[in-house]
Amino acid sequence: MTTAPATENFDLLVVGGGKAGKSLAMDRAKRGWKVAMVERRFVGGTCINVACIPTKTLVGSARRLAEARTDADFGVAGTEGARIDLASLRAHKEGVVGAMVAAHEKMFAAPGIDFIRGSARFVGERTVNITTDDGTISAPRVLINLGTRPARPAIPGLWESGAWTSEDILRLESLPQSLAIIGAGYIGVEFASMMATFGVAVTLVSSSPRILPREDADAAAELEAALEAQGVTIVRGARAESASRDGSTTALTLSDGTTVVAEAVLAAVGRTPNTDGIDLELAGVDVDERGFIAVDSHLRTTAEGTWAAGDAAGTPMFTHASWSDFRIIRNQLDGVGLDDPTTSTAGRTIPYAVFSTPELARIGLNEAEAAAQGLDVRVAKIPTAAVPRAKTLRSPAGFLKAVVDARTHRILGATLIGEHASETITAVQVAMAGGLTYEQLRFLPIAHPTMGEGLQILFDSLD
Repeated sequence: MTTAPATENFDLLVVGGGKAGKSLAMDRAKRGWKVAMVERRFVGGTCINVACIPTKTLVGSARRLAEARTDADFGVAGTEGARIDLASLRAHKEGVVGAMVAAHEKMFAAPGIDFIRGSARFVGERTVNITTDDGTISAPRVLINLGTRPARPAIPGLWESGAWTSEDILRLESLPQSLAIIGAGYIGVEFASMMATFGVAVTLVSSSPRILPREDADAAAELEAALEAQGVTIVRGARAESASRDGSTTALTLSDGTTVVAEAVLAAVGRTPNTDGIDLELAGVDVDERGFIAVDSHLRTTAEGTWAAGDAAGTPMFTHASWSDFRIIRNQLDGVGLDDPTTSTAGRTIPYAVFSTPELARIGLNEAEAAAQGLDVRVAKIPTAAVPRAKTLRSPAGFLKAVVDARTHRILGATLIGEHASETITAVQVAMAGGLTYEQLRFLPIAHPTMGEGLQILFDSLD
């Protein structure tokens, strides 16, 4: 007769150690809770291992290379021949990631957290079995933070030809002479800009008539011009229908009848939730038709005492959005009432940035969305070249644009393209959160010369 494994009880069970999961686990442990956190793959989550941190580390290297090649414009001589050393580039990326992983391992060893490396499968409500030790864990409160993985499109011959995902390419086993990127969304555009700067001949294949289809047409055009100036070839309005490998190259047959040939192919066509193989149905947790966990505005699932956060819960796929999820759930566990806005995603506005060169940053409505909603708005727009700081940096590319409510004068959204756009967007976010009018924002004495000062110039254009 086989004895069933004993169930160990905790105050909180966290399945998946992404941004929301690890943050809640550490927070509750500090408050004296007994916490179990199960992670099957990445210590610290996808972001620091195979997403935000390694990619932005490499973007930083690409920008330094571009700057070195143009040092003569700033009166600095001798760096015109700067080049990439692949082994050193790989070591730099792995050093940054390794240090952050090590820091997380140290944090997870803190008192109160039982950090378990293994795969969890639900065997009932708020109860999981851990495959590594055949143990069973139960808790009255559960957070599911499973994350997502790169989508693998079912294009005949693609994977047999050795195509990369956005995780594969980060191994930096080689820098191909040529690269075809399937997908012209945020991930595809970032890699296109980076790899072109590294000296790779990049072809970016967009199934839409333009890249970045969620952005305004003028924003997409601005980024298209920047990419083409970096040497990227953009194929618009065509889908990859098949792939075949011949020697050292892969041929992509497109829906428009043309063929793209490249040494390597990157598929950057979105992400898939990691909700399969974990038996969520046994926990009473519903998923939608795409596999994302069904949650309400408080991030509660269909199972009592069970929350879900991050990508797999349908949260916008940004680490800072998952971190916001953590705070929403933490407040509920702290006893804050559900009528308090800090316990809900309702009305939440998530900014984001595309770390291309130049950067694109966005928050709230863009011009096309405002028009689609029939809103009465005013649109402010200036070239980035009008900002004094951009002149000192010799970075004139891009523009600043904001959408303002014509009646209340409150800011409804902004799209910024240019140097430090990812930083400047925070000022717009704070103004929007505080309900400031555009006049109140531009009245502030913003430091000179900074890119943030461009917001004053932008809103002055409305008069």
